[in-house]
Amino acid sequence: MSRTYRRTSTVAAISLGLALVLPGGTTARALFDSKPLQQQRFAVLAQPIGQNDWKLLVLEQIKTRPLCWTPRSDGLMDPTLNTFNFSGICSRYLDSNGYSLRSGGQDLNLRFRLRLKQRGNRLHLQAIDPDQSMPITVGTATVPRRDRNGFVKIALDSGWRLERRTYQGRTLSHVYFAHPDPINRLLAKADNSSSGGFSRLGAPQAPGRPSRKPTATSSRVASSGPIRLDVIPYRR
Repeated sequence: MSRTYRRTSTVAAISLGLALVLPGGTTARALFDSKPLQQQRFAVLAQPIGQNDWKLLVLEQIKTRPLCWTPRSDGLMDPTLNTFNFSGICSRYLDSNGYSLRSGGQDLNLRFRLRLKQRGNRLHLQAIDPDQSMPITVGTATVPRRDRNGFVKIALDSGWRLERRTYQGRTLSHVYFAHPDPINRLLAKADNSSSGGFSRLGAPQAPGRPSRKPTATSSRVASSGPIRLDVIPYRR
């Protein structure tokens, strides 16, 4: 009975992408791999929530018809999958159970979270580590206008692609925002591109030439010649 329970729990945890502690202290997360996906079958979208917030979701077109999303004339995306029974036609990835970050072949689901942040009419998809002051930009978009029924399509930055999580050759439903570079390199790039750090100090300046203007003391010494010192004889 207990053995069946452990096996069932293991399969369920792998399907959800949860970290498991295996014999020898190895985590199941370290065993996750990934495989490439056809990028044109996916749309990374931002859904407006309330007055100012945004929700990240990823849609996948499994069958060619009907379309799961369609572009609108105002530049927004229409989530047309809401108008029909999309089971077997479209897939939705709505939160950290459905998508996460992967960098340099490393699964970073426990360390980083993905968020959408708007500045003016620009929307930024960022990877955030609470222990790091600088976020990593994963993608951007222009917001033509805010419409609760219209989604904004996010374009991933150079190097970023969607990949599928795998485990020992098995394909899982989890999707990665993946980059080939290791996370430390991405953090360094994010820091260098910001206004903080040494970049705000500007380029180093060449040292100035030393001033040769004589001081008042040196002028007096030069004009008066050698200085006479009084010698007091030593007496016992």
